[in-house]
Amino acid sequence: MSKTRDAIRKEFARKGLSYTAWAKQRGYSPNMVIEIINDDDINPKRKCLRGDCHNIAVELGLKDGEVNRQLVAA
Repeated sequence: MSKTRDAIRKEFARKGLSYTAWAKQRGYSPNMVIEIINDDDINPKRKCLRGDCHNIAVELGLKDGEVNRQLVAA
């Protein structure tokens, strides 16, 4: 079952986590994470269908799916 954005915000507050720290730990853009969390549940601007947007939504629990990340070797 997917979480609402409000539930995610409350979870971050309960755990004392910042969106930026969560994003950096996982290698995501903090701005993208913030945009996704602060988006509208009913009519979101970011549909989170593919790429990092999809992966962030899955890891946050906004949607069911699999994280598919291709890490680039340095």
